Amino acid sequence: MAKSAINPRLLKGGLFRVDRDTGDVLSVVPFQYNPETLSRTLTPRGASGEGERADALRLIGPPTETLSMEVILDASDALESATIDDTVATAGLAPQLAILETMIYPSVSAVQRTADLAAQGLMEILPTPEPLTVLAWSRNRITAVRITEFSISEDLHDTELNPIRATISLGLRVMSVDDLGYNSRGGGIFMSYFRRKEELAGLASSGDLSSFGISQGDLS
Repeated sequence: MAKSAINPRLLKGGLFRVDRDTGDVLSVVPFQYNPETLSRTLTPRGASGEGERADALRLIGPPTETLSMEVILDASDALESATIDDTVATAGLAPQLAILETMIYPSVSAVQRTADLAAQGLMEILPTPEPLTVLAWSRNRITAVRITEFSISEDLHDTELNPIRATISLGLRVMSVDDLGYNSRGGGIFMSYFRRKEELAGLASSGDLSSFGISQGDLS
């Protein structure tokens, strides 16, 4: 069989940050290697407590969706062709790790502002919201997420103790309209994600009861 001359480009998954007001993309972090496994858990949100029997069939909102994955970073190939002044030669993977880590830090200016207010005997009622963190995993799955777990195993270092190989374990929770608000930018991202799920479900071929060995009459 002849092989196709067309080699499809492998898309990368990754995270990026978006200004929640303007929609400007602030930073983009494509995964160097796509995780081999993406684990997802969806917990339905049904009506609770004592109520009418019909409540057992009611859903009060989108399910809580959590994801977990392992991301591998390796500077070996980049180091082979790097010059002494290249960032990878002087800092290894530290910049890539730092940009991921800062997604779960408030900004330095926010911490400084809180300290300044405290020194004046004042207190900030609510911290300023951080930018949206968005997971891109194909065009079908683009959604705002909150990083709930983050652990790093620095597996190899250079002579200056800069990490040059690392494994990152990420736990994420999808942020829905219940978290962000229907009319917010993050809520809009979620609704696009939600609509795409329904569109994909509509593409699936539907079977019939005969595949289970039953008929409509067996349900009465």
